[in-house]
Amino acid sequence: MEIEELTPSTVSVKQVTDLWNENEVLIFIIDLNEYPSLCADYLNEIEKAHLDTLKTEYFKKRYIVSRMVLKSLSGILKEKPWSCISTIKDECGRVHVCDYNDLHVCIAYSENIIVLAISKIDLGIDIEVIRSRSVTSISKSIDRSLPDGTSSKDSSDFFIMWTLKEAYCKLSNKTMFSNLSRKLDLSDVYHLSYVIENKYLLALVTKSRPPKVSITHLQKIDILI
Repeated sequence: MEIEELTPSTVSVKQVTDLWNENEVLIFIIDLNEYPSLCADYLNEIEKAHLDTLKTEYFKKRYIVSRMVLKSLSGILKEKPWSCISTIKDECGRVHVCDYNDLHVCIAYSENIIVLAISKIDLGIDIEVIRSRSVTSISKSIDRSLPDGTSSKDSSDFFIMWTLKEAYCKLSNKTMFSNLSRKLDLSDVYHLSYVIENKYLLALVTKSRPPKVSITHLQKIDILI
């Protein structure tokens, strides 16, 4: 398996257009702690209706922040005000930017981190905080086979498998629950795992050749553009 260690730089929204011109995939790491206050004014009526279905403040916060950032970045790339940008979830849970099918979006969460991918190609991503965990406590119904055919024997191997499986499910619009007991087969896709600052494990899966990817921390967006 290919694993790359990475220490991403930090960028502002002013750099997004140049990054888009230079890459096929932009992956932004967003710290929820940088957004202490919540405001649903950035959401349209459909988005607010979905917000109302979320049960905890944590889930509400990450929904609002992810949509706020997605609208801001999409507006920059399409040279539109954020208020003209709407998002929607399809029946498989995949997020889309309405009227812009050329913007492929994938979002993942882990604790206080949001990872938002905006891409010129279809993709799936997932992220997990690296932590110790005994694989013996993991349900026997979960297939723990790694892409090379071996079985995960420790927590690091397991989370590599888990994040790749999550990313693959997002790419293929399949639910994770339907694939828990299945062996992970990545023979027909490109995949890569990143260890970010020795804190996070990030998985990327695409249908095409290895894409040109930018992975950065995104500075807090104070005012939508």
